[in-house]
Amino acid sequence: MSVVAREGIPHISIPSFLAVMLLLMGYPVGGAAAGIVAVSVALFFRDPERAHSAGPGEILSPADGRIVAVDRVREDRHLGGGALRISVFMNIFNVHVNRVPMDASVVNVKHIPGGFAMAHLDDAGLINERTEILLVDSSDRKSLMVQVAGLVARRIICRLREGDVVARGSRFGLICFGSRVDLYLPEEAQPLAQIGDRVRAGQSVLAQMK
Repeated sequence: MSVVAREGIPHISIPSFLAVMLLLMGYPVGGAAAGIVAVSVALFFRDPERAHSAGPGEILSPADGRIVAVDRVREDRHLGGGALRISVFMNIFNVHVNRVPMDASVVNVKHIPGGFAMAHLDDAGLINERTEILLVDSSDRKSLMVQVAGLVARRIICRLREGDVVARGSRFGLICFGSRVDLYLPEEAQPLAQIGDRVRAGQSVLAQMK
């Protein structure tokens, strides 16, 4: 059964209250319109329960959406060399809640101010406002998640803190009204997803690490 992310409750409460007040005051059209807004916002912030059946070393998608990049890149700032990058673009109709792709410890969380270019652009993860989350697994391998703001998505929520120990598939935040999450994995990771694939956070397998 779907629930609503707690960060969405204030956004849902206002049009819901307005809908009730307008109906009580005898304005059914206005009340119905406010009710539609409340339902639409609730859909934006839906947070369904999910379970996964991933095997050892399989990396789950951190976001719902469409794969827009699968490539080998340099990630010198955090990973110190080559990396496998997999990017997931979320539209406004996707579930916005993000989930942890692997069992890991949180090494660092940093919010970086930036622009609000179209999130599907290749370099959006380097120039847009974003939150970078550095993870390390039980084999001391580092991975990087980047929550990227976009043209419409102007609010990034990350619940993680340095020192947290997180489980694969658990919720860690959301990007309001869409945008993108970039995942940088160690160079030895092998991709199991390809550009154009539709994926679900905490369920779809993106890559394999031994």
